[in-house]
Amino acid sequence: MRTLATVQTVTTAEPIPGADAIEKIRVLGWWVVVKKGEFRPGDRVVYCEIDSLLPEVPDFEFLRPSSYKPAIVDGTGTVLQHAGFRIKTVRLRGQVSQGICFPLIILPTGTPNGEGADVTEALGVRKWEPPQTGSAGRSKGNFPGFLPKTDETRAQVLEKTLARYQGVEFYLTEKLDGTSFTAFVRAGEFGVCSRNLLLDTTDDTATLVRVAKALGLEERLRTFVAARGHDVAVQGEVIGPGVQQNKYGLKELAMKVFNVFDVSAYRYLDRSDMLTAVAELGLEPVPALGTLVLDHGVDELVALSEGTSTLNPKVQREGIVLRPLSEVQDDYLGRLSFKAINPKFLLKYDE
Repeated sequence: MRTLATVQTVTTAEPIPGADAIEKIRVLGWWVVVKKGEFRPGDRVVYCEIDSLLPEVPDFEFLRPSSYKPAIVDGTGTVLQHAGFRIKTVRLRGQVSQGICFPLIILPTGTPNGEGADVTEALGVRKWEPPQTGSAGRSKGNFPGFLPKTDETRAQVLEKTLARYQGVEFYLTEKLDGTSFTAFVRAGEFGVCSRNLLLDTTDDTATLVRVAKALGLEERLRTFVAARGHDVAVQGEVIGPGVQQNKYGLKELAMKVFNVFDVSAYRYLDRSDMLTAVAELGLEPVPALGTLVLDHGVDELVALSEGTSTLNPKVQREGIVLRPLSEVQDDYLGRLSFKAINPKFLLKYDE
């Protein structure tokens, strides 16, 4: 289960210009708007990140008018998303607020409440998953264990990690708002995956299967494996008609690659090798935004995330992804790779 609710310490409390009843507090790298005087620096609080789905219990009922989301059920009656109160990015009196804080008293008796304690399960918090667009198609099982999933950690929870890598050169790419796609060849088998599932490649109703066939990915990957002598996977974002409202205004589906993975060695390719592999495969990478030597805090990275999309300058980009030019394994984060999401994008698209 993803960590969504944790015990954290308030580090700063600051006024909001023109606001008498509310102020902003700093938790990890997030700014959260709260009632004035509710929390002070040094207080421990329960912090729930954006995209948390809080259960329908009395402690959270005050959120019903603004945040309630009904259950999502498929045609067979299977619950795809439970009902609850969704926490999202909001703007209050001009201040962007991301997440929500509660006093420790909301924790069930006996729940660990030390700094950093994960209380997601104790509070029944789930991750809000927006309804999927495009046809998911039939699945053959869960996402395979021989591949890493595509998910980036937000910079706001990585203040200590950022401090460790000051002075390291990173490359930036645009984070695209589409649907996650993985295709692989392993031990002679070709497969296509969504974010969480291995798909049935005979099902042409599935959007990702159709994309793989339109690109001739099976033949491309098999040729690559034969030439390189190791199994491989490509991971990217599918965008276009029928996917996330097609914010980029594309006329047909496209797939932009952000990872090439050596399955045999269980490692991502470094930036230069990844771009060489993408070119060899005849595919397109996600838009590049240059490089930077990390000398930035969370707020500066969030500011960098703002801007319009390379693919369509009429829309805000979702954000940026940062990775070192050569792959690094971090003791805390695992793969050194993280994202900063554009708050203007979140506010515009209610995400």
